[in-house]
Amino acid sequence: MNTFKAIVVTENNDQVSYGIEIVNLNSLSDGEILIKVSYSSINFKDMLAVQKNGGVIRDYPMIPGIDLSGTIVHTTDSRYHVGQEVIVTGFAVGMSHTGGFAEYARVPVDWIVPMPENFSLKEAMIFGTAGFTAALSIMALEKNGMDINKNPRILVTGATGGVGSIALQILSKIGYKNIAALIRKEHQLEVARSLGATDVVYVEALGEQNKPLIKQKYDFVLDTVGGDIASVLIPQISYGGSMSMCGNAGGIKLTSTVLPFILRGINLLGIDSVNVPIENRGSIWGKLANEWNICQSTLVREITLEELSQTIEAIKHGNHLGRTIIKYS
Repeated sequence: MNTFKAIVVTENNDQVSYGIEIVNLNSLSDGEILIKVSYSSINFKDMLAVQKNGGVIRDYPMIPGIDLSGTIVHTTDSRYHVGQEVIVTGFAVGMSHTGGFAEYARVPVDWIVPMPENFSLKEAMIFGTAGFTAALSIMALEKNGMDINKNPRILVTGATGGVGSIALQILSKIGYKNIAALIRKEHQLEVARSLGATDVVYVEALGEQNKPLIKQKYDFVLDTVGGDIASVLIPQISYGGSMSMCGNAGGIKLTSTVLPFILRGINLLGIDSVNVPIENRGSIWGKLANEWNICQSTLVREITLEELSQTIEAIKHGNHLGRTIIKYS
């Protein structure tokens, strides 16, 4: 433990770069819990973290990685013990607090979730922030009227990415039968169907946003991309329907009129997975570990820390499918 490997993001002469470095415990941020990391996962936000002006990391050097699962090797808090398996996602991990792209991580005690029963360290990171966000999105939509018994028309955007692919599988597993997947590329079609989509829609088929209200095509939309895609879909949501929004890969601007909201009573549901109170996280992870556990069918690739840059580039250029997790020895 004297030294160990980590990805370190640095800034020199206004240029941002990253790579594997040998670091020690003094390189880690403060916290009551020291964790030997077993797995981490790679998210869109992690790709942004290693880019210039990515908006994730502002102080350098920094160890990125917004997710991790592992085993406690030291604790100053009596509520937890050495050898206990835990999950850490969100809060400032991998942003302003050193994160999961390292063999060890140190975090505040109030950021950790004890591992649910019948759930493995690997399964926790197959879900990671992406799965946690997918769960929050589905829960928000169901709270706002999405009901299996009503056979609603559901559209999932970014359907073969991290959040979208897990959302498709969960929706299918719990019994929804009318799930459309929004995709951009031909090779994503069979992937989307294999994940549980009953229909596939290409982005080009959505049309342009040129009318404040158009045909009501979808009762509920689980949006993971934002931007123009979300803007085009708002006028297509049916009366009383809802759209959850959790991502900005398609841009941060949203263009709409008030008409879908005041004439059709639709709802936009903002989804934040970063600052969910710790007291609420255990029940969500428990649901993912049990009735919503789709790990056996998830499209997942396991890599080493040395292979990270390949996945970062795939996410950056829109060529990444499903989930990629990092396994530490």
